[in-house]
Amino acid sequence: MKRRQFLSGLSSSAAALASLSVPGIALGQKERPRITDIRMHRLRTLGETGIMESAWAPGRPYMRRIGGGSFTEILTDQGIAGIAPGMNPANIDRMKQILVGQDPFDNEALGHQMRYTNGAANNWRDVGCIEIALWDIVGKVAGQPLYKLWGAQKDKVPAYASMIQLSTPQERAETAAKLQAEGWQGIKIRLHHLDMKEDIRTIEMVRDAVGDDFTIMTDANQAQSSGIWQPGVQWDFTRALDTARALKDLNVYWLEEPLRRYDFDGLSELNRMVDIPLAGGENNQGVQEFQWMLERGVYDILQPEILVTEGVQGLRAVAALALANHKLVIPHHGGGQLGTVAQLHMIGTWPHCPWIEILNDPPISPYSNGFAVMNNAPIVDSEGFMAMPSGPGLGVEIDRDLILAD
Repeated sequence: MKRRQFLSGLSSSAAALASLSVPGIALGQKERPRITDIRMHRLRTLGETGIMESAWAPGRPYMRRIGGGSFTEILTDQGIAGIAPGMNPANIDRMKQILVGQDPFDNEALGHQMRYTNGAANNWRDVGCIEIALWDIVGKVAGQPLYKLWGAQKDKVPAYASMIQLSTPQERAETAAKLQAEGWQGIKIRLHHLDMKEDIRTIEMVRDAVGDDFTIMTDANQAQSSGIWQPGVQWDFTRALDTARALKDLNVYWLEEPLRRYDFDGLSELNRMVDIPLAGGENNQGVQEFQWMLERGVYDILQPEILVTEGVQGLRAVAALALANHKLVIPHHGGGQLGTVAQLHMIGTWPHCPWIEILNDPPISPYSNGFAVMNNAPIVDSEGFMAMPSGPGLGVEIDRDLILAD
């Protein structure tokens, strides 16, 4: 694509992006806080729930734990702190050079500096973490939850339980029925068994178990690698086409990432030939990649990830592009802790986002494992909805009793 065409496409979304700006806060320049420090804290593990192998990482099972991990904290001279997922400790000093002494409200300009200084695509996670923490500060100063600052569109959203392991048809059917009984409205199932018949049989049994009033999504996990090889079963075009057509007959909502990440030709041709919506984008870096996908007709549903797709700025830009192109945007899960909460606030502002993805594969890996680090974590209620936090900023706080000494 020519540079002029790309810039033209971005400018067409300017109005949508402008509508996402923060309302004026009645604070003078000298009254706003200034950044004094950036810290990364490790968190204590509360327990272990069992070993599970992720479908996208075959051959690498690991112990699932309650709590643990880390979080980033940005401090200010007014005692207001912002929190975010844990960043790479090796990059904290570089971020301090940019941020200490600065106004957190200037996060747009600071974000562009971080992208340039921090090594572009190799460090999107760190940029995303810092941006989340800066916005948390802004929300706390304003006394408003972020989704209200950004322009609220809804106060809650249905959550779908995103499965983690590649399992048997019988087990997936039993799990889906249990989740439905708990109030969940949808489930995403990993589908890339050795035999395609096993994939289809899995969905047939799940559909039989939950009936027609329950949403089923599927994920082929074929775009994990940026190259042409990844571990596990790799689909060709024929398998993707045959699977997509069979899933449509079973009333599956979408098929996710059925071909390699950058096989835009194959994906656009597949999308042209099937009726089931195709979804993807969780590992795509940079807003321009989503622009290319939209121009090529690669996906019907965009799935950017806040810790991959250029942080808060990038995710909001992708959402604006999707809206301008009449596509849905349903972000990747956000990591299962503070990144998920940040995305929840964004979803609260988007009319074209009907779901939130929550990693939840009980009993070994329920979503409560990751959310255990927060005192007031959001929950999936008995009707399958997750409400936007009502407190200022992210609206959640880390349980500081879990912080490990340095």
